[in-house]
Amino acid sequence: MAGSDWRQLRDERMAEPGAEEAYQAARLAFELGKAVREMREQRGWTQSQLAETAGMTQPAVARFEAGGTVPTIPVLERLARALEAKLVVQLTPGSSAA
Repeated sequence: MAGSDWRQLRDERMAEPGAEEAYQAARLAFELGKAVREMREQRGWTQSQLAETAGMTQPAVARFEAGGTVPTIPVLERLARALEAKLVVQLTPGSSAA
C-alpha cells in the first residue's frame, strides 16, 4: 500500500509546472558530481586535495559531488583542469520536432 501512495505522490508532484525541468536539472547535477567523484577517487585524492587543486573549498566539492548544486561552466572548467580532464559541452538535436 505504501508503494502506491509514493507513486501517487510522485505522479502528482511531477505533474506540477516546472517539475520535469527541475528533475532533469537534478539528474544532470547528480551525474556530473558522480563523474567528478569517480575521477577524484581514481587519483586517490581526498575532496580537500581536489578543492585545493581546483581553487575551491572542500565543502563546495562535497556539495558538487553529492549533486547538491548545478555548476557553472567556469566551475566545471576548474574541476576539469584540476583533474587533467577535457570538458566537453555540446547541444545535440532532440528526438522530437517542434
